[in-house]
Amino acid sequence: MRAIRKIGLRSVRKKAWIAALSLVLFSLLLYLIWPLGRLFDRPLSPVLLAADGQLLGARLAADGQWRFPRHSRVPEKYYQAVLQFEDRRFYLHPGVDPLAVVRALWQNLRAGEIKSGASTITMQVARLAREGGRRTIGRKVREALLALKLEARYSKKEILALFAANAPFGRNLVGIDAASWFYFGRRPEDLSWAEACFLAVLPKNPNLAADSPGLKQLQAKRDRLLTRLRRRGIIDEVQLKLALAETVPAGLRPVPRDGEHLLATLAGDRQKQTPYRSFIRAELQRRLNLKAEAYGEKLLNRGIRNLAVVIIDNRLGAVVAYVGNIGLTRDFDSAQYVDIVQSPRSTGSILKPFLYAAMMQEGLITPEMLIPDIPTRYEGFRPKNFDRRFRGAVPAQTALAWSLNVPAVRLLHQYGIPRFKNQLVRWGMSTLFRPAEDYGLSLILGGAEGSLLEITAIYSGLGRLALGMEEAGYRVRLLQDEKPAPWGLRDLSPGAAYLTLQALTEVNRPDEEGYWRNFSSARWVAWKTGTSFGLKDAWAVGVTPRYTVGVWAGNADGEGRPEITGLAAAAPFLFEVLGLLDTGGEIPPPRRALKRIEVCADSGYLPGEFCPKKATWVPLESYFDRGCVYHQLVHLDPSGQYRVDSRVESVSRMKHQVWFVLPPIQEYYYRPWHPEYQPLPKFKGSRPGQVEVADGLKVMNLVYPEPGTAVYIPVDLDGRPGEVVLEAVHREEGAVIHWHLDEDYLTSTRYFHRVSLNPPPGEHLLVLVDNEGRRLVRLFTVISRGEPARWKPENSGRQD
Repeated sequence: MRAIRKIGLRSVRKKAWIAALSLVLFSLLLYLIWPLGRLFDRPLSPVLLAADGQLLGARLAADGQWRFPRHSRVPEKYYQAVLQFEDRRFYLHPGVDPLAVVRALWQNLRAGEIKSGASTITMQVARLAREGGRRTIGRKVREALLALKLEARYSKKEILALFAANAPFGRNLVGIDAASWFYFGRRPEDLSWAEACFLAVLPKNPNLAADSPGLKQLQAKRDRLLTRLRRRGIIDEVQLKLALAETVPAGLRPVPRDGEHLLATLAGDRQKQTPYRSFIRAELQRRLNLKAEAYGEKLLNRGIRNLAVVIIDNRLGAVVAYVGNIGLTRDFDSAQYVDIVQSPRSTGSILKPFLYAAMMQEGLITPEMLIPDIPTRYEGFRPKNFDRRFRGAVPAQTALAWSLNVPAVRLLHQYGIPRFKNQLVRWGMSTLFRPAEDYGLSLILGGAEGSLLEITAIYSGLGRLALGMEEAGYRVRLLQDEKPAPWGLRDLSPGAAYLTLQALTEVNRPDEEGYWRNFSSARWVAWKTGTSFGLKDAWAVGVTPRYTVGVWAGNADGEGRPEITGLAAAAPFLFEVLGLLDTGGEIPPPRRALKRIEVCADSGYLPGEFCPKKATWVPLESYFDRGCVYHQLVHLDPSGQYRVDSRVESVSRMKHQVWFVLPPIQEYYYRPWHPEYQPLPKFKGSRPGQVEVADGLKVMNLVYPEPGTAVYIPVDLDGRPGEVVLEAVHREEGAVIHWHLDEDYLTSTRYFHRVSLNPPPGEHLLVLVDNEGRRLVRLFTVISRGEPARWKPENSGRQD
């Protein structure tokens, strides 16, 4: 009976043990397959890398550590070194090394204290993942269990990569990437054997790197590890001798600050993740930084504190140099931390080429087409050229190259503000968030804001389109992980892009001729400057076949200075930057995207019956259909001094000559710039009845008010209604004009035809009659409340 009971008891115990063991195994299996969660959910340092992987800049992580983003692969030299130093049986154990455990127990028992922890690389990863707490047996057991779990979830190389990315390397350095840059100034992949071994031994005692005695201990450990690598045949004798001759780093290297503003902007964008792998070329960036700081010192002497520049490689469609601002080392506040490259600033006239390109493609203008440059007013907006002068009429390409404001405003009025604003948005300007009517016609003169990066990108797009590059259809990129994004500029034809750039190369600006000549002997460049209202923003952008360079100069706080102009502040540095680059010759004409048409040689319109002809290039898509109205056949007397008709001269005695005749107002401003221009001869007639009294438009024009104008009369500071100045021009010098308002005579003027008056609100009829009886009639509306009509001649010259 007892025997039977013993057998039964043994059976029960055996089953209990089996059940317990099964429960333990089940629990262990459940633990191993239970999700790990994120092991190292710690903030990373924002890191900016150059195109070749060089470090351009970095910032502390949110927890105050230098923790660079980890690589998925461990560099080969560090891989070999850390295996030989930390865990030679790494590939032979499941996360816990039984032999190391036995060895550690024996060493600790003999010493009477914990001398060795038997930690494998996997267990160290477990410890790093659950940092904090004392080193106890219970903690070791938990690390061992977590190590087993890690081995079940990750490959050996992945575990090694986790160790390399999170191991401590002294002070506040975490991970092999940060340690490589701070100790040696290079990527982990570029470490020498001595450097890799130094970093392999450092995590065991990271505090040793803080002083000289500690560095000597680290060097001894490094040398022993190098000798072990030689014994195992990983390195040869020559490599060993060279490695032993290398010194250990005496301290940490400073963090590069070669792209500080770009790094700050990227770090503030939550949609972008560190590391930021850019297209920036490290050497070019450093040279550009030095040049910008040197030029910035010159600007500072003129009261200009900030400067920004961006370089785009047209072949890549990417930014290869980026200086967001200057003066980071200044000991005074000059808004030097503002990233100007991506800050909205008043555009000045830097957008004019975009309007020119759009109108060229749609057949609204030709390069030689004359654009009026005369006093102009649209609903109270009165644009003026930078030099406050008018030229009467200028070819479209000249108006663009000379950056004339009045022709640009007239072209925008013709093209349409909403249409142009929408075009700019499609082409990449993200700063135009207001309705088109808020910008008005000042949109073309700086009434809007744009960033240097986006505007330079559009100019680069013009260059890429003209060159026929496939990249022209995609937005310019900052980072390598950005996917190519199509943009609306690809709808612009290569022909329109080329003709726009050509207009910015062929015509020298009178006030910038010196700068152009200094540069043009060596390089081809299509360039444009801009100056904002109030002299607050100076722009200069240059396009070459290989590169597009954008420069901004001014004061970030908006303080205006007389010296802040595109010519004086931005253009000189543009040429300095272009001098650093191999710009690649010149952009050739895209013949397949252009066609030749005949135009009037004088006006640029389609030639009429009497026009001299010339051929010009226009975009292939252009359907320009505006004919010339400026040439007319004139009948002269035998002397050629007077115009005649059959009432005063027989047809047989008349001379017939083609004459280029501008409207009177254009002629008035055109003649001083063109001495070769010949006004129409006077009409030969002895009786007033022989004069063409009905056609006053042939000899007179009203400068203001223009047809369809609503006149606004402001109120003076004292509350009294102000006055409006009406102005006219006459083709014949010394002609007398008699002014009538609503059938009431006002006054007469000679030479200078201006009259000041204050008409009441409502519609008014203005009639001008010259001394030959020719009439000009203009209907206009006054939209303010004023006093009874009165007149006052203003600089009217002699009065009759």
